Amino acid sequence: MKSSATPLSEAYDVSIYDLDGVCYRGNEPVAGAAESIVEARGRGQLAVYLTNNAARTPHAIGEHLRSLNIPAEDSEVYTAAMAAAELAAEEIPAGSKVFVIGGEGLVEALTDKGFTPVNSADEDPAAVVQGFHPSVGWELMSEGALAINRGAVFIASNLDATLPQERGFMLGNGALVKAVEHATGVVPLATGKPLPKVFEQAALSASATRPLAVGDRLNTDIRGAVAAGVDSLHVLTGVSDERDVALAVPEERPTYLAKTLVGLNETHEAPAFEGRRAVLGDEWAEVTGGVLTASHPLSDASLDLYRCVVAACWAAADAGTSRDALSDQITDLVVV
Repeated sequence: MKSSATPLSEAYDVSIYDLDGVCYRGNEPVAGAAESIVEARGRGQLAVYLTNNAARTPHAIGEHLRSLNIPAEDSEVYTAAMAAAELAAEEIPAGSKVFVIGGEGLVEALTDKGFTPVNSADEDPAAVVQGFHPSVGWELMSEGALAINRGAVFIASNLDATLPQERGFMLGNGALVKAVEHATGVVPLATGKPLPKVFEQAALSASATRPLAVGDRLNTDIRGAVAAGVDSLHVLTGVSDERDVALAVPEERPTYLAKTLVGLNETHEAPAFEGRRAVLGDEWAEVTGGVLTASHPLSDASLDLYRCVVAACWAAADAGTSRDALSDQITDLVVV
């Protein structure tokens, strides 16, 4: 963790926001998200809304955000489809034919990049680009496999194995990509979170000099930011909870911790260590002999105590303490 003596919205010129779990949950707004983003804009910070969704166009996503009172321009939305089109531009000649396994969002991104989407392997596409869309099925994937077997470059917009839906986790693009990979023996070039390239592309789209990634999911938002060398803010409004953060491996550790996006407009102080003890204000936590002790009950943790517990657990894990042993002691860690 780092400290920031100025609010993060002033210390970083652009926030790269994840969407689901940070800005909204499905069709419902995340409490306080819109107000926090408006305040960050008022402090001069720009925004990029980054999503692994390749099915929807930037306009559709922008409309969704605006319907929740989040001030998003279409030009501020960066999708996995756009990242895939950028990757295609690096791999095949400008204006090439491309076979699309996906929907409108992917077709639009590739067309905007100057490529010509085609509907058959017999048209000799230079690449096959695959992104999730509910309409993707056997016929489309089989046609793409034919093109790949004939030499087309294989590109995936992202490799998410699952897609969170109201009823649970459904098949994601990565699962469907695996079917094509299995049939062809060709491993695709890929972008999308948690690969670092999409964070680099998103930052470049806003001409960011000091970007901050904002996310709720450690294994996509934060892992990708760490890999890209981008500082990150984790919020507790989505997938990964307090316990997940305390047990995070080094590749998935955020730079800053907050409960909600309100933390974007606040200063941040990292715990200091006194021996094994992580101390912040009146709160402290330490792991000695594999046993975690703290200044207050974990089930009623302040934000300062949460940061201390996380810092102490990270230090202990790095020193060899079993994460399983730590996990048993923080099952009730909750920030109030």
